[in-house]
Amino acid sequence: MTAALAKGRVFVTGAAGFLGTPTVRALLDRGVAVHAASRRPRSSDDGVHWHVVDLLSRDARSQLESAFEVAKPTHLLHLAWASGRDGFRDGPENYRWIGATVELLERFRAAGGRRAVAVGTGAEYDATSPVCDEATTPLRPGSTYGVCKKLMSELFARYVDQHGLSGAWGRLFYLYGPREDEYRLLPSIVTALMRGESAQCTFDRLERDYLHIDDAARGLVDLLESEVEGPMNIAAGAAISLGELVGRAADQLGLRDRLQLGGEPRGEHPAPTIRANVDRARVELGWTPRLELDAGLAQTLDWWREHLGQEAVDV
Repeated sequence: MTAALAKGRVFVTGAAGFLGTPTVRALLDRGVAVHAASRRPRSSDDGVHWHVVDLLSRDARSQLESAFEVAKPTHLLHLAWASGRDGFRDGPENYRWIGATVELLERFRAAGGRRAVAVGTGAEYDATSPVCDEATTPLRPGSTYGVCKKLMSELFARYVDQHGLSGAWGRLFYLYGPREDEYRLLPSIVTALMRGESAQCTFDRLERDYLHIDDAARGLVDLLESEVEGPMNIAAGAAISLGELVGRAADQLGLRDRLQLGGEPRGEHPAPTIRANVDRARVELGWTPRLELDAGLAQTLDWWREHLGQEAVDV
């Protein structure tokens, strides 16, 4: 850990979510003082100093000023963005997060903050490129989410340069792990099987770069405590077919016979393969994924068993 981060204070947005929960845990494990935004009051007995801040509200500016007056953050880790089944890909909330992020950066700078890391996405890249490289792959997003993240990455780079801040943009690709929304691919398959139902994966031949959420969290913390500037891919660096991903989960459950692969997919066929080049993270951060897929799946399945409780059949 750099001395600056060890002695500093990190302010985290999106700290209670799928990505935020393990990221905050990774920060706390390294002895970092963590302050975080929440839309509702939370107890700080988990080691996090929570502040009531709704970044999309009309009072966001005053809420941030009050929070930063107490937190006095030296570092900012911005994870919050549009989410959910309806708002993630093409929802109008994506546009609102551009203004909210600029306001967040303004308040952070005014409070004396020094380094900011924000989360981008592999969806910023041209999806027809089989390998997504920070320096060479065109940015040509195909969704509202990707377009807004691309625009925000450009505004972010301009802002930190113009105001003398240190800043990096961590591009995440496909994530899995505990607490993932149940409507998404892996948990939708896993929870159906655990409830004694059949499950189907239609786009089973598509290949995607999947990374366990704990490795993603560690990568973001490594990026925050570094001096790296600009965009950086944080991903597994290898693609796996969706059929193999859900198939290996079903195998661990002993329920492969209830899983159907293929069928008639709805909508247009997306890119056959999406994979990240992670050379920059490996060389400049010394970061590589630690969790092998089967171990990551086992941990994820254990979480779902506990989460579902009596809903889960005896598997």
